[in-house]
Amino acid sequence: MKAEFLVTTTSHIDREFKKLASKHESLLEIFRSVIETLKSDPYNRNGPHPIKKLTAVSEDQGLYRIRSGRFLFRYDISGHTVCLKACSLRREDTYQ
Repeated sequence: MKAEFLVTTTSHIDREFKKLASKHESLLEIFRSVIETLKSDPYNRNGPHPIKKLTAVSEDQGLYRIRSGRFLFRYDISGHTVCLKACSLRREDTYQ
């Protein structure tokens, strides 16, 4: 049986999430989906999740990023704990 990861948040992401959720109704469902992915496979070893290990960031900013729609979540992994550090919204014209 595969062990699940524990997903935690910081007060910083809690504040960011609250602000974004008030303007974007879809964020709550996206957040639930991201949490489920991070619980099962935060390293993206088993599937094609939109996860990227970042290289040019300091450790306290989140070494991994997962994308879902226009939302980006940054996190770190320590043992079997995933700590979500940031939640942000990409501009609509970012990839046009």
